[in-house]
Amino acid sequence: MTLVSAALALLGGGLSACGQSGGPTTAASGGASGGDSLKIVVGRQPYAAGNSPVTQYMINNKLFEKAAEKAGQPVTVDWQDHPSAAPMVEAMVGGRMDFGMWGNTPILRAIAQKQPISVIGVGEGNMRFILATKADSGIHQLSDLKGKTVGLLVGGDPQLAFLGMLKQELQGATPESLAIKVQNLPTQAIAATVPQGVDATVVIYPALLKQQEKDTSVVGVLNSHGETEAAYQGSAGQGAGHELTSAQSSAFAPEGFYGHRSFWVARNEVIEKHPAVVSAFLAAEQQAVEALKKQSPEEVSNSVAKYWQLQPADGAKILNDEILFSRGWVWATQGDAILLQKLSVLMAANKIIDAPLTGEQVKTSFQVAATPAGKAYDVSGKKPDAEAFKPTAKDPRGLPQWQINDWSALK
Repeated sequence: MTLVSAALALLGGGLSACGQSGGPTTAASGGASGGDSLKIVVGRQPYAAGNSPVTQYMINNKLFEKAAEKAGQPVTVDWQDHPSAAPMVEAMVGGRMDFGMWGNTPILRAIAQKQPISVIGVGEGNMRFILATKADSGIHQLSDLKGKTVGLLVGGDPQLAFLGMLKQELQGATPESLAIKVQNLPTQAIAATVPQGVDATVVIYPALLKQQEKDTSVVGVLNSHGETEAAYQGSAGQGAGHELTSAQSSAFAPEGFYGHRSFWVARNEVIEKHPAVVSAFLAAEQQAVEALKKQSPEEVSNSVAKYWQLQPADGAKILNDEILFSRGWVWATQGDAILLQKLSVLMAANKIIDAPLTGEQVKTSFQVAATPAGKAYDVSGKKPDAEAFKPTAKDPRGLPQWQINDWSALK
């Protein structure tokens, strides 16, 4: 399998093939002796949710570099901005990127295909996905989509969120059972406009908020958290803010119809050869979260206005959902791993992947970086304490990554 075909397989065909010349270029180079600086390439998604202000704070304050220096391995960091995981998948498979912020689909494919890429920590989570439409469409609840066309990013979180909504709210319904035509929309900016040719879209909250600041004809109907939006009319009531009881029996409860996580991943070669660098990265991310939590959500939003292009009050809405800030820490847990396994079941049921992953398969992806993650926790002052890892009413949590040998619930 070529590097490009491997990347295509991870994305389910989501990348266009392009030529490769010569062998792969290793991103992590230099260092490891005599105090020389190690070059590290990091890919992020600044147009998404919580990873945007966190990484921006890391960049502005050189937190990764400072943490690595303190650990005895200086680094020179090349931060790269990407609109999605797609270009990062190809770069990491080709050895041209060391760390990346990926969503569920490429991570699950990487695990299934035994790619040498592993989870090191949480990148962001709990972002809401909105069923959006035009105010005059006549669509006020999911059942109104029968025979309609819905636009979304096929193979990504928006599609999975939509499948979760249908399954729970309409007793096991699928797009096929409701004669819903699904049309691929390659970007969230396009989905947010509810373009001509589709009746509704599923779009990430940041993109919808940005669109609504200039176009009030685009409205939300319901969201992946199991709540109604402004255009909703149905058994739960009218307008925004009503809980949809069907979400309470979802496989992803208590998080709603769908559980969203994006994770920081790294190449196994980097984790195994430079564990101190992985620990430094996670310690820097944790330092950034702690610093940003001391600011108002509006201030944090302003720090990434270049990317989000939102009014501070709207940016604050995104941050109020963000799991990094509700938790106050970046460590991956057993609950996050279980969520990945549940997502694999949903994907397999809808033929996005061949078969659901076993608990052992998922654990393998968290095992490689368990020790560096534990070291990062130690150098970060062992925050939070053990009590904070216990499940809450809205967040399953669980034992942290460095206690992976005790992850008995993941089977």
